[in-house]
Amino acid sequence: MLDKYFVSSSPHISSATSTKTIMWSVVLALVPALLGSIYFFGVRALWLTLLGVLGALLSEAIVELFSKKALTISDGSAVITGILLAFNIPPGVHWWMPIVGASFGIIFGKMVFGGLGNNPLNPALVGRAFLMASWPVEMTTRWLAPKTGSISSIATKIDAITGATPLGVLKNFVGKTLSDTSASPEKITQAKEILHQLYANWTNLFFGNVGGVIGETSAALLIIGFLYLLVRKFVDWRIPLSYITTAAILGWIFGSPEGMFKMNVLFYIFSGGLMLGALFMATDMVTSPITIKGKWIFGIGCGILTVVIRRWGGYPEGVSYSILLMNLTVPLINRHTKPEKFGSRK
Repeated sequence: MLDKYFVSSSPHISSATSTKTIMWSVVLALVPALLGSIYFFGVRALWLTLLGVLGALLSEAIVELFSKKALTISDGSAVITGILLAFNIPPGVHWWMPIVGASFGIIFGKMVFGGLGNNPLNPALVGRAFLMASWPVEMTTRWLAPKTGSISSIATKIDAITGATPLGVLKNFVGKTLSDTSASPEKITQAKEILHQLYANWTNLFFGNVGGVIGETSAALLIIGFLYLLVRKFVDWRIPLSYITTAAILGWIFGSPEGMFKMNVLFYIFSGGLMLGALFMATDMVTSPITIKGKWIFGIGCGILTVVIRRWGGYPEGVSYSILLMNLTVPLINRHTKPEKFGSRK
């Protein structure tokens, strides 16, 4: 008796886990960081986040209604975009900015490409890049010091500092002062004292007691959310590990304004948006590589670009642009890191 075989197209392996389940799990994983932002910056952080979510949901629904497509706002992906967009803006911006940023990210970073699964760029980062290009002053000066005190309170002692974040202090005052050949010895001494204060207070960066954008301040709360997704097997550890490790090594070598091999690594990886970007935006399933080798390449590339932009770019931070630039390389990375077909090699 002959056995019966059935021929069908791929995929041949299915999972009971749906896209909707994954997306809402990511939303849940972002809740600790959201609660932390409310604790540090007050209820304003919650309102800005809700406005970002509202802008993302409305813009996606409007596009789908006009194009006569089924509504997909219940899958959670737009909610994630709204939250991450809000997490990437200062807590003191005008109320309409998260709405504009989230709407732009959804429309021009997602829907014009056909919706979820077709977008080459992270929509939240597209929205942030638009806000940064359109309202750079708002996006780089609307900082609020945490209610419990902040490492950025150092900035209030110096009139020359233009940014109240640790990276802003590092680049806009310490870096410029130490590289200024005409700076007085007293000012150079002051800059070095501030630099060492920044390094010594890295624990504030880890727990969140520091000025910055809404969702980047507490590395501890971001790690908690990421570990939840890791346990659920909804994210891969390779991209965050390669990203953070690369940034740590190159930051230690090149990141300090005092010279090579003098950067405090813990300060470097916990400051700015590195943890937020590495754990929740570089790991986006749609815009990151699908191959194992590709994930390592992607993470390393993000780390290199982050250090280059932080050290030699015009802005203190480089995470968002590094991820966006590496998003563009994903099709090429996937093409050249395909695993060999079974039986292709003797």
